[in-house]
Amino acid sequence: MLRDLPALRLVDTPLIPLLAAQAVWVAARARRLPEARGPRSGQTGNGTPLRLLVLGDSSAAGVGVAHQDMALAGRLAAHLAPHRSVQWRLHARSGATARSTLKSLDTLPPGAYDAAVLALGVNDTKNGLSAGRWRRDYEALLDALATRFGVTLWVASGVPPLDRFPLLPRLLRDVLGRRAMLLDHELAQLAALRPDVIHLSVGDALDPSAMAEDGFHPGPAVYDAWARRVAQALLDRPLPRVAP
Repeated sequence: MLRDLPALRLVDTPLIPLLAAQAVWVAARARRLPEARGPRSGQTGNGTPLRLLVLGDSSAAGVGVAHQDMALAGRLAAHLAPHRSVQWRLHARSGATARSTLKSLDTLPPGAYDAAVLALGVNDTKNGLSAGRWRRDYEALLDALATRFGVTLWVASGVPPLDRFPLLPRLLRDVLGRRAMLLDHELAQLAALRPDVIHLSVGDALDPSAMAEDGFHPGPAVYDAWARRVAQALLDRPLPRVAP
């Protein structure tokens, strides 16, 4: 997510030179952490079957922790296991946007899923995507998941509050924070019009002191808190269709 920071299109501020300098400084200073190791699919738990697809960017891929057991998908499966028989798959890549995730569905093995969890928005934010384009890309992704993979319930993790990311210097943090808030508001509006889409704010789970060592990705405690909230959202909402 950090690799392209100097290309930020921050046209809404007269302080472009300073912001560009800060972006270059961040890109040079940022520690590159790998995606979490470990399986990207599995089956666990007891109870009503649930076929679950987790999609997204580096946060979905587990950057910031060593193994998928400690990342979003692994912790989500663990929290669901006492209540559901979970068959899960992770489809995530560092740098992913809503549009690139839509395109990448061509590489996803054929299959059917009851629910999908999406973790996107940071790269769309830092790339300067307009709110309208973000919403169209995200809605196209939802429609493709329904048509091609049978998804009937979505948990749309909110765009993280970038103004709370320790790595970013103050001015850049404020600008990106406003952009993230704008995209998250658009996502909430989209979810309000689609009863099977749950917009789940992630702000409460994001403790800046519990971020990864790069100051930009979740640490183990953040992933666990995030996964716990997603699991509860899934458990609170009856599936429109029960997996066979």
